[in-house]
Amino acid sequence: MPASATKSLRIAVLADSDTRWKWGALTANRIAPDASDVRLDGYLLRGRSTPTARQLDEVGVRADSLGEVTAVEFLRVMARESYDIVVLALVGGGVQAVLHGLRNIWADRRQRPVVVTGYVGVVYEKLADGLLLRHGADLVLANSRQDADRFRDVYEGVGADASSVTEVALPFLGGAPRTAEHDPYTVVFAAQPSVPENRRDRTYLLDRLIGHARLHPGREVLLKLRSRPGEHTTHIEELPYQKLAERAGLPPNLRLVYGHMGEVLDRTDLLVTVSSTAALESLHRRVPTVVLTDLGVREALGNHHFVGSGCLASWDQLDAGHTPSPDPEWVERQGVAAGAGTYEAAFDAARARITKLLDRPGGLPPLTPYYTSTTAPGYLPGILARHHLGPDGAPLPGAPAADRQPGPVRQIVRRAARGAYRHGVQRVAPVIRRMGEL
Repeated sequence: MPASATKSLRIAVLADSDTRWKWGALTANRIAPDASDVRLDGYLLRGRSTPTARQLDEVGVRADSLGEVTAVEFLRVMARESYDIVVLALVGGGVQAVLHGLRNIWADRRQRPVVVTGYVGVVYEKLADGLLLRHGADLVLANSRQDADRFRDVYEGVGADASSVTEVALPFLGGAPRTAEHDPYTVVFAAQPSVPENRRDRTYLLDRLIGHARLHPGREVLLKLRSRPGEHTTHIEELPYQKLAERAGLPPNLRLVYGHMGEVLDRTDLLVTVSSTAALESLHRRVPTVVLTDLGVREALGNHHFVGSGCLASWDQLDAGHTPSPDPEWVERQGVAAGAGTYEAAFDAARARITKLLDRPGGLPPLTPYYTSTTAPGYLPGILARHHLGPDGAPLPGAPAADRQPGPVRQIVRRAARGAYRHGVQRVAPVIRRMGEL
């Protein structure tokens, strides 16, 4: 394509964890209008889930620049830099705070970027809460037709504008479909940081995985882990499987693995999980997929999302040789359609909408979140204050300066505080919880 036909496009992605960075960066590239020369700048929100260098390397998504910021520092960058698109890949409260902050700093700007947000995976809890905290972005991306319908119902149900809801798909689906069994036949259990939460249930799942490996010594059994001890992802992990496995003792055909989920799926013959988004990645690649029922089908576990999928089964059934058969209609409704030709076009509507917004005569109107000092006076101020913002979205006095790097002492204190937090989550909190149960 001639250089003159290529439009330069600047996109900023603000993310608060490794998985949200992956979602945000991949989404940014997929929603960029056709014939765009994209410059992608990444901003990692400083907090308990800020990804480590190892986690970022494992995600494998590259940016033209990548740095760590607070919400106030990010807003100051947005005030002085000119971007075309801003992707907010954050937890709901973070999205809401930044939306109000952006509304404040862009109040007098005639031209502003298109603001996009969404979810990194399956939405199985806090639907109304999370959605209303994301309201106000120009596009709220829904990863499937089912989610798009639910999102609109929530917005319309409270009298909020639902036109921002835009159906897309998970941006990290891909890879070659499975066509034949591997040698050896490989079973992968995709662990989750916070599902299930308690030691009893996590120990039970590990014991069943060990039992399956011993029952089928000719199979390779992999325990796919999201993070190493001391690291955090989108969710807090109080009881890492690594520590449970150290005490359990593993058979020779059972190994712990890390790395990119797509690479693990390249050699997977059966994917087992409680409710991980990895199940959708697996289904997209036609890998037999099981969502476990051993601990019940419950909203707290998230596996209720897979009712009707044809993938629900127990370890007893798997031990006996059961192979699930997914329901085609359910799979298609989730935006998972390997070989159907629909995934490649899943982001067309979002690209078309962004192109229209970028070309809107006179620029875009101010951001208008549903939550304001009028609609949520007892809720919104606390959300904003957590990110050092006042009720109007302006930075509170004493907010850190964006143009000054933290000194050595501040860096040491920050690392110590983060380490203390993780120690408290993974060591102290479980002990206190067990003492409370005595």
